[in-house]
Amino acid sequence: MTLPVASAGIGWLPAEFGAPSAVCGGTTTRDGGLSRGSLASFNLAAHVADDPAAVSANRARLRTDLALPAEPLWLRQVHGAEVVVHDGSRSAPEADAAVAFEPGRVLAVLTADCLPVAFASRDGTRLGLAHAGWRGLAAGVLDRTVAALGVSGADLLAWLGPAIGASAFEVGDEVRVAFVAGHAADAAAFTPNERGRWQADLYALARARLGRLGISTVAGGGECTFRDAGRFYSHRRDPRGGRMATLLWRRA
Repeated sequence: MTLPVASAGIGWLPAEFGAPSAVCGGTTTRDGGLSRGSLASFNLAAHVADDPAAVSANRARLRTDLALPAEPLWLRQVHGAEVVVHDGSRSAPEADAAVAFEPGRVLAVLTADCLPVAFASRDGTRLGLAHAGWRGLAAGVLDRTVAALGVSGADLLAWLGPAIGASAFEVGDEVRVAFVAGHAADAAAFTPNERGRWQADLYALARARLGRLGISTVAGGGECTFRDAGRFYSHRRDPRGGRMATLLWRRA
């Protein structure tokens, strides 16, 4: 699963979750690009206030350094639960998750605090990738991604990419209610703080949801995008910052 990084030296956190060797994936860090200022340096999002030429150059460097078999399917993410099938089209659908069943089709989501979740069937033939902030998690984006993959949870592996950690993710009552109303056990992912609000654990919420879907093999989940300013963008830390990309694909 670990990929060699070529001459440009982009930052890359590999997704290591026991998938077959033909399955490749991981999350970029903010190192190795051409963006400047608060976007420095490897911003991959076209919707932030970056120089379009820098974004294009960063995306070209991404393809080259990771030897991608095709241009990633860049989604227009809206913090929802829509899932699309990557059919080879290069259009940018409005969705927060995608699945692929053919080799050479590269899935991608952009994040900067929200949680990227990668899925692979145990035989490596079915892949899924979801952008799961709290709204997407509560709306069922992981559930719908698993449904789109068309196999049982027991046949799936999952990896949790870098997201904001519980110590940095303060939320209000409405966020806690959105989860606890449907699953009382999710209350364990919320810790009260001295300001009368809650510290929310996205990783714990995702693991609980994956467990209810029958997925027992879940890796990752040990990063904090907010605390690790050297490697990761964080929208909560700096709303003017860029985005990392999480990618997933299968070699032919």
